[in-house]
Formats: sequence, C-alpha cells, structure tokens
Amino acid sequence: MTTGPHYWQGSFIDDEEVARRLAELPDLAARTLAEPLPTELVLSACAHLADALGTPDGPVRTRLLGVLTDGGTDADDAAALLSEIAGAIARPALERKLRRELGGLHPERLTRPDARETTFEAWAPVGLLVHIAPGNAAAVAPLSVVEGLLTGNLNVLKTSSGDTLLAQHLLAELAAADPSGALARRIVVLRFSSARTEWLRQLCGPADAVAVWGGEDAVRSVAGLVPAGCRLVEWGHRISFAYLTGDAWSDGGTLDALAADVCRFEQQACSSPQVIYLDTEDDGTVFAFAERFAAHLADASAKVPRPELEPAEHAEITTTELLARLEEHLGLTRVVAAEDGSWRVLADTRPALAASPLNRSVWVKPLPRTSVMTVLRPMRRYLQTAAIGGSRADVARLSQAVVAAGVLRVTPVGAMLDSYHGEPHDGVYALQRYSRRVSVRLDEAFATTACLDDLAAPAAVPAAPSGPLLDKAGVQEQLRTLAPDHAHLYFRSGGSTGAPALSVFTNADYDTQMRAAADGLLAAGFDPARDRAANLFYCGGMYGSFISFFSILERLNATQLPIAAGPDHTATAEALVTYGADTVFGMPSYLWQLFHSQGTVLRGYGGIRKVFYGGEHFTAEQRRVLTEEFGVEVIRSAAYGSTDLGPLGYQCTHAEGSVHHVLTDLHTPEILDPEADRPVAAGQPGRLVFTSRTRTGQRLERYQIGDLGRAVGGVCPCGSHTPRIELLGRYGDVVRVGTYFLNVRRFIAVAEEDLGYRGELQLVLDAGDGRERVTVRLDERYAPDATAAREAFLTAIPELGSAVAEDLLTCTVDTADTAAFERTPTSGKLRTVIDRREAAV
Repeated sequence: MTTGPHYWQGSFIDDEEVARRLAELPDLAARTLAEPLPTELVLSACAHLADALGTPDGPVRTRLLGVLTDGGTDADDAAALLSEIAGAIARPALERKLRRELGGLHPERLTRPDARETTFEAWAPVGLLVHIAPGNAAAVAPLSVVEGLLTGNLNVLKTSSGDTLLAQHLLAELAAADPSGALARRIVVLRFSSARTEWLRQLCGPADAVAVWGGEDAVRSVAGLVPAGCRLVEWGHRISFAYLTGDAWSDGGTLDALAADVCRFEQQACSSPQVIYLDTEDDGTVFAFAERFAAHLADASAKVPRPELEPAEHAEITTTELLARLEEHLGLTRVVAAEDGSWRVLADTRPALAASPLNRSVWVKPLPRTSVMTVLRPMRRYLQTAAIGGSRADVARLSQAVVAAGVLRVTPVGAMLDSYHGEPHDGVYALQRYSRRVSVRLDEAFATTACLDDLAAPAAVPAAPSGPLLDKAGVQEQLRTLAPDHAHLYFRSGGSTGAPALSVFTNADYDTQMRAAADGLLAAGFDPARDRAANLFYCGGMYGSFISFFSILERLNATQLPIAAGPDHTATAEALVTYGADTVFGMPSYLWQLFHSQGTVLRGYGGIRKVFYGGEHFTAEQRRVLTEEFGVEVIRSAAYGSTDLGPLGYQCTHAEGSVHHVLTDLHTPEILDPEADRPVAAGQPGRLVFTSRTRTGQRLERYQIGDLGRAVGGVCPCGSHTPRIELLGRYGDVVRVGTYFLNVRRFIAVAEEDLGYRGELQLVLDAGDGRERVTVRLDERYAPDATAAREAFLTAIPELGSAVAEDLLTCTVDTADTAAFERTPTSGKLRTVIDRREAAV
C-alpha cells in the first residue's frame, strides 16, 4: 500500500524515512552488491512486465495509466508511453541490446573469450549507480534503471519534484514480477527537488557511478558532488541538423519528411532537427529554399496538434524571431513564419551552428561540404544526429565528413527521431558505461572449466512454466505461424524416431546455443589449443550435426578438418592421417564402421587420441576395442541435444556412462513421472521435459523430448554445480510386443555381457502369421552362432522367454552385413527399433 512518494527496496516511504535510510546507504550498498544478480532474472521479470503492459484493460496497465493521468498526462499520451516502455523491455529487445553491447545474454558470468587460454572475463556491475533523471522524458528514468539492473547494479533513481510517480510504480511492478525479491533489493526511487542539495550529496557521496541528464549547468552542479574516482556518465543536451545536397533539396518528398521531423515532439528530442544545412555557398539559394520549405512545414504542422507554450518558451521564440527580422535589413537573414505563430523558418547566411528556439522553429543555413569540418568541429561536444539527403555516393562521403566533425548518428531524412534496439546512445553503449570489464587469469588446472561461476555456486534457473506439455506435433504446428523475422536457419531432424521434423532458429539464437555447446565441449576435455579435430558427422539434407559442430569448433578457435561422414572410408582415413587428426567427431555407428573397415591404416597411424560422439552411444565392448586396439584415450559424448531444442547438456571429464550436465543457461529441465504429469521423487527415473529460453518467436515450453532420465544429486567431482542427469534411453527403446514390454537396451547389454558381442544391434518387429515376431539383427562380423545367441536372449530376458514359451511371439536372430542395417537417411544414425506391425495391418 502506497504511503509516500518514494520507493525503497519494495516499500513506499515518506520523506522522514528517506532521511533516515540515506545515512545507511553505504552499508546498504555493501550488503546488496555482495549478492550477484543473474541477468536471466532481470530478463524474465522484464518480459513479464512487458506482457502486462501490453494487455489492454489488464490490472498493471490500468494502474499505471491511472498514475499518469492523475499526474496530468493526456490519456492517449499515457497509453503511447506505456506501449513504448513495453517494447523497450520486451525480451527480444533486451536480448538484442545485451548481445550488441555486452556480447551475450549472460555477461555477468566469467567465461573464456579465447578458449585456447585459461583467462576468464566478465562484465561486472560498477556498484552503486545513481541516476539523476530529466523532468521532460518520462520513459528515460525507468529505462535507465532497467539498464542498471541488466548490469547488476544497486540503482538509486532521483526524479524531479514535478514528475508523476510513474517511475516509482512502474519499477515496483517490475520488482513484483520477481518472486525472489532480488530486483526489489536493487531499486530505490526518490522524488525531490534538486535544490535539496543535502539529499543529493548523500546520494552521490557513496556512489560508484552517477548518470545525469540535463544541460551544462545541471551536469556541473552534480559533478561538484561526485567524489574522486566516481564515474560520471553525462547524458547532456545535444543538437542535431539535416544536411541536403542539391538533389535532395529539390525533392518534395524529402522536404515533406524533413518537415514532419521538425514537428515531431515539438523538437524537444536531442535528435530533432534544429538546423537545415544546404550544400551551397549561395545566399539566394538559401533564401529561396526557406520559402519553399515553409510551404512543406505549414502542411506538416497543420496535421499535428500544437500544445500550448509556456511563457518562457513563447518569450524565447519571440526574441529569436525579432532579432532575425532586424538582421533582414543587413541582408543576413530572412524569416518566413505562420500568421498564427505556429511555425517559422529562419534563413541565415552565416553557417555557424545555432540552436533554434524549438517548437517548430528551424534555421536554414549554407554549408558547402568543403567547410563541414571547419564549421562543425568547434561544436563537436554538442553534436548528435545528422540526417543526410543526397545520392548514395553523397551520403557515403558526407557521413564520413560529419562523423569526423563530431556527429554521433547519421540517419535518412525523415527518420532522425527513429531508433533501433541496441543503438548506441550519444556515442556510447549505456550498458558498458554502467559496467566494469574484469578478468581472472588462471593456470592449466582450469583447462576444462568454461565458466568460473559454475565452480562457485549453482546458476539461478527460472522455474518451469505451468502450462500443458508440448510434443513434436505441437512444435511443428507452431512453425505455421512463425514470423519470418524469427526464421533464419532451417534444420530437419534425422527421423530416427519418426518422420523428419523441421526446426527453425534465428541466427542469434543459434549463435547462443553453439557457444553454450562449445563451453560444454571444453568441459568434456577437448583442448582447442592442441587438438586437431576431424568433423565426421553427416552433412547435407538440412541435417544439423555437421554444421553445428563446425560452428562449435569455430567458436572454440579450434583446428578442424571438415571432412564429413561418407561412404569412401579409405579417403576419410587417408585424410585423417595426412592432416594429422588426433580427435574425431561423429556418430558411433559411422565411427565404428570407419575404424574397422580401415583398421590396418588407423592402427598403423595410432594418432587418434580422442573420440567425441553424438546421437548414439558406444557399448562397453566397443569402447574397449577403440582403447586397446586403436590407442584412443578419451571416448566421450560431444553433446546431448536434439534438432528441436538444440544442445541440452554436456559431459565433463568425470562423467560416467550417460551422465550429462544440463545447459541451464539455455533450458529449464523437469523430470516427470512416466505415467502422470507430475515431478518424480529425487533421483527417480522419469520423462525428460525441457523449456527452452533461447528461441525467439517460439514458445518451446515443457517440451517432451522423448528421453528417459533421472537427476544425479550432489556436486560433480569436476567441481561444477551445474545440475546433472543420467540418460536412461528413449521412450521408443521400450516396446510392447506379445503383451510384454521389451527394452532394446536390455538386448544390447545381454549381447555385450553374455556373448562378448561388439557390433551393432537392431530389433525388427513384424505382425507375423498369427503371432508377432521379434527379429534380433546382429553384425555378421562379430555375431556368435544365431542359435546360441537366441538361447542367450531367451534366458537372460525373462519377458522374452515367457512370451515365446506362451506362444505369444516368435523370436529369431539374424546375422547380416552392416549395410543391411536400417539407418536414418540424413544422419546415418542406426534405428535401434524397426516396427513394421502397423504397415502390415
């Protein structure tokens, strides 16, 4: 319940309480900043608030509209303001801002900018960040605090005494969107007059950075309160102009667009045009243009309602116009103005940059391009935007000239006030000004550590949503309405568990996922500084594995041979030897074929030390052969993932069997009961369900990936606090046949343990003649006698033996060449279960 005009860490308080708490601000900063603030938490809360602001008649939007209108804001302007803020804090906008300004979505985490070195860098908060906001831009104050939160700071915002309470209530709503309370602990909003210097002094005294908006006097007064070593971030007043060549000033459409910019926001924005420069030295051309442009300005002004001017504004306009009229007698100026005083064009033969009195008042001046540097450079500290009209070559040359003179933004004519998400502000990135770049240099003991934070504590992972579960059909249905802006990269699944399915990514999301997978590969023991990697995944047909691992190795700055899987094993082995590959990436089934068809060559080479695989698993016997016969030292999963969701997990050097760490930077995992949509008890097996947080435009929430697994408790021996899961196979590994449930993994284990089999195994299910039939297909190179193998399966798998004894099914064992095994056409992955029963019906 509101009890005062100030918001302090979750509560509204009055002046008396503020005075008491300001004295404790240094201690408060120390306590608050000791607790890290995950960027993901800020993104989630902002996304929640953006949705609430965009909901017509929603309670949050209704409350904030009331705050604005009660404070005197026009209802339409209030609605437009909230829509502007909603767009600015929407997740896609903030993610773009983070990527552009700080390089990624988790800038606070200590990661390795060069994977070849054990140096970690991060963007750390500057600390206690004070924002002294302007009184004429309602969105600036809360958005600056959002920037401060994205960079992990403790934020104290000062608004002017004449402002509405929008900033207080908006930021209170943002804090309420975070159930952890961490955001509330980093937000303080105070409303008071700058004449209250004692409060200002108490704010600035312990500050690590102060961001201030305003003119020179305002900045100077604050600078006097800032202690030595405190960063002063100045967002001062700026001046902008348009520059037109002869082609542009002769074009009516260009002049219409420029006139519209003059009328927008009454030129109150720093990017509004106050001067129109013409590429000429001729005074007559300047005066003639002023007459022509006046007609366009009159038309534009008539379309936009004009607010009532304050007395001071009216006085400034009158003074400027009267002085210009007096100088007409000297031949220096010419004034063209509306009879009702609603607009004016002030032509001046002197090129020096001059501020206009605003409110639809614009200067027209000559400035030949050869004089741009001479005229503009003295004003470089105040320059912001230049709209350039001319040919493509003119725009290129003049852009270079005005930037050299000090201009910070160049836009098309008519777009001076437009911006884009992630655009620099006044020549700098705000997030970098609110941050410190820090580094930690370590030794080889950290060679397999991709993120130092993982050794310190578990990362904050947003809770899973509570909506319905999503399956592959649901994902495909979503793609029907996916906007083109969110569809940059298309992949198709291999189809090992059904018909191939389409997966679509933005380039930015793909990059984020590949960087996360690259971090996982470091943890798995891949050394980009020394290893020479051969990419032997399948390529083509829109299949993702080869291109993904090409991207992963590229981001690791690794040496790689992009060979790809192919039928010519001889050529592949020759390339491995010729180019000195010591590490191979690929599908186990393909790698197994390669090693055995080229056994003589690869044994003689003896240089393959590491094998990283994906999509399938090597059996224990296959691992033994690779290790003992070929000298392989490391055999480890390259990544756990799917085409639909991208990389999901990784193995570390201490991982055993199918245990993987989860990439919680990308996904929120759940493990649900196999028979009901509820969480399993700790450590119990269940269905793996993932919510992806890095898929722009898609809601891959609570997606049933089709795998079974269980959580592995405790901190991993590698030291990472990242959660772990043990993969227990796929739903499709368990099939119902002859009234019994059979697990193909059990067949593989019996073949390996009881028969010493080291090849591939495939189950084929047929309807049969009167009863179902199970055929166990084995590689003839390694298979024992078929009859002996059948007896071993019937003995070791009670369900199978019972079904055969009860005449519910027929079981046979076939041995065949590896070419007879059915595989998915794009990935080459072995299909472990072939169910032909429905096709036979």
